[in-house]
Amino acid sequence: MSAGGSAWSEATRQVALSEAHALAAESSRAKAANYFAAADSEKRIAHVLAPLAAAGYHFLPDRQWPGSRRAQVDMVVVGPGGLFIVDTKAWKDPIIASGRVFRGQADVTDEFDGLADLAWKTEAALAEIGLAPGEVRPVVVFAGHKGVNASVGGVEIVGEGDIVRHIARRGQRLTASAVEQVLAAAIKHFPLIGAPAPIDVTLPEPIIGPEPALDLNHLPSESDIEAAILEGLLAPPIEDWMTFLHPDQAKLVRRSFSGPSRIRGAAGTGKTVVGLHRAAYLARSQANARVLVTTYVRTLPDVLRNLLGRMAPDVAGRVEFSGVHQFARKVLDERGIDVHVNVKLADQSFTQAWEQTCGPLKKIDTNSRYWREELDHVIKGRGLTTFDAYADCARIGRRRGLNSDQRRSVWALYERYEALLRTRQVHDFADLILLAEASLRATPMIGYTAVIVDEAQDLSCAMIRMLASVSGDGADAFTLIGDGQQTIYPGGYTLAEAGLSVAGRGVIMDVNYRNTAEILALANRIVDGSSYDDIEGTAASAAAITSPRHGERPIFARARTRSEHDGNLVQHLRQATQSVSVGWGDVGVLCFSTWQVRDAVVLLRTAGIPVIELENYNGRPTDAVKVGTIKRAKGLEFKQVLLPWIAAHLMFPRTTGSVWTDSKIERNERDRRELFVGITRARDDVWVGCIAAQGSSA
Repeated sequence: MSAGGSAWSEATRQVALSEAHALAAESSRAKAANYFAAADSEKRIAHVLAPLAAAGYHFLPDRQWPGSRRAQVDMVVVGPGGLFIVDTKAWKDPIIASGRVFRGQADVTDEFDGLADLAWKTEAALAEIGLAPGEVRPVVVFAGHKGVNASVGGVEIVGEGDIVRHIARRGQRLTASAVEQVLAAAIKHFPLIGAPAPIDVTLPEPIIGPEPALDLNHLPSESDIEAAILEGLLAPPIEDWMTFLHPDQAKLVRRSFSGPSRIRGAAGTGKTVVGLHRAAYLARSQANARVLVTTYVRTLPDVLRNLLGRMAPDVAGRVEFSGVHQFARKVLDERGIDVHVNVKLADQSFTQAWEQTCGPLKKIDTNSRYWREELDHVIKGRGLTTFDAYADCARIGRRRGLNSDQRRSVWALYERYEALLRTRQVHDFADLILLAEASLRATPMIGYTAVIVDEAQDLSCAMIRMLASVSGDGADAFTLIGDGQQTIYPGGYTLAEAGLSVAGRGVIMDVNYRNTAEILALANRIVDGSSYDDIEGTAASAAAITSPRHGERPIFARARTRSEHDGNLVQHLRQATQSVSVGWGDVGVLCFSTWQVRDAVVLLRTAGIPVIELENYNGRPTDAVKVGTIKRAKGLEFKQVLLPWIAAHLMFPRTTGSVWTDSKIERNERDRRELFVGITRARDDVWVGCIAAQGSSA
């Protein structure tokens, strides 16, 4: 090496090192500025949120981002309103427009994806304790801003001045014990931040002055914060099931299926609850999600709509509830297709057709109702248009077999009935479905990302085909929920007939969360020995369902006269509502027929008892006894259920007497299943009234 070479090399090295240190210092100064800004904004937000502690909220600041060694979560808030993952942004002039977030000219929307993904993973983790997905809320707070209220990619965005009200307005969703459960799970899921990474250069330690005082200017006033908290405290509490499920139910809500799926289980297993939570979950899953929830019972969608509005108000506008006939009518109206449903003229048309063609069929069964069911449910329920198709039909759910000649007689009745409908220029309800199905087949509907069918066993084959065409067969697009044992309408269908398969995508719920073991035992006794045809094409019988709760034995009140029976009914209802935990609105009086409903309403009102008919009940809390048919009560539950005027033969096995026809046996089995449905609407107690000559006990 030449003279001075080593000195020059070292000088060059030191220059390079100094430049590297300068760059590192510049980078560190920039990071420090960001951390100072973040620290200031996070402290401001913590200061703003602090009063929520008095309302039962807990704060976990500076937690580790699960699965990351370096990333952190600014704050996790747990309280009566749920779990909030809070991320603070100290951005000067953020802009939210057209579902995007801008910082100056830069589109920073993608920065929110990580928080949305964290919320999704947190939902999965807390499903292990049963927390419903909608109770995990990712929130970005813009420090120094007020009047911000938006949602982008599943992340809620609010201003610093809005965060307290945003959290408090969620109200009392979790009980104190539930909050403790969620807090314990959150502490485990979001661990404490570890020690900072060591500094890899040796430099003199800087001299650090005192921490500057927190700038409290522009923060919400104390009165504003108190008002927001009071608003949340005064919000009526919601039912436990709206926020907390059994862990198996919570996992099922979030489960993804590759195609059409089916959730089945006996009464009381929580199918409708899971369906409602799943509707909300699917509505949150996509920015443009639109979910249809439908069922056969016309009034149930109104109840479910109001329940979802309380349970998940953030997605209520993206979930549509409709009875299946109401939906079909909407399809036809939107497409300008005329349909004239007239029940009275349709009934007259059938009566006339029966009188003109009933000769051969009367030799089989004189009950015209049986043959009307054959037309409505077997033929038109499938949309059969040729005799050959009817001749080959398996007639699922019909006990009596029909040979080819007998089916020709049925077809003659059907053709005459249809001709009379055309002459009168009217339609029946089956026509409403078939016309909508044909229209959707010709011109598919666009817009719904998912369809959930509750009480699927009550629908016809044509209804299922129509609804399946709305959503398609994509992942999580079509969900059937139901229980074949609760089939209370004549006829039936199989998924194969509807062109559907749920192979590998079926889930069975087998724990009864509603009924006591005593209520379940009575219900099972009613249907003991009966079987039914499941929509997956197999014969089935009562499943072995367990109930973890015990209570009082159901009461079977056998009276000698109508007057005695009615007196027992009123007396029991008054006694039941003397309990502090049972009000008028917790009681359901369920009947087999509409005329029994009218009698019950008159009886109770005469006794001075407040009444609301299920026909008019929309799911909002009410302090009145709910009275309606068992069919109207499907999907609902009550603390106390009273079933008046029950036929004795439904409570006790038939051992002697005249020989029943196949149609009468079929009707009896359906009635027993209907009584099973009525009994299993009860959470705590059941009263069954019967008028008969001799006494007995259940």
